[in-house]
Amino acid sequence: MVVNHQVRRWKQGDTKGELVASGNDQGNSLKQLSRPQGVVVDHLGQIYVADERNHRVVRWCEGDKEGQIVVGGNGFGTQSNQLNSPRGLSFDNEKNLYVVDHYNHRIQKYEKI
Repeated sequence: MVVNHQVRRWKQGDTKGELVASGNDQGNSLKQLSRPQGVVVDHLGQIYVADERNHRVVRWCEGDKEGQIVVGGNGFGTQSNQLNSPRGLSFDNEKNLYVVDHYNHRIQKYEKI
């Protein structure tokens, strides 16, 4: 169950995870997430979050206070620039991002994000 709408990084032995994304309650500003689901880290250490209820994927770089929308963010829908409850994320060897677009029943590929 998602109740705090944030992403934390836990290192072995930590008693409290480090906040790496959001932490500003639920919402749709660039400082907030709404039911984050999938998380993936790229080769540069940037964190990508499937922000399910905002229908977008947001990138957080180390030290950022707000994320950057990299896909979606245009309301939910079926167009190529829209998502409907993104959940899973993955990169391939060519650095393309794959997004599980849950309620559209598809996997979207975005080239070299």
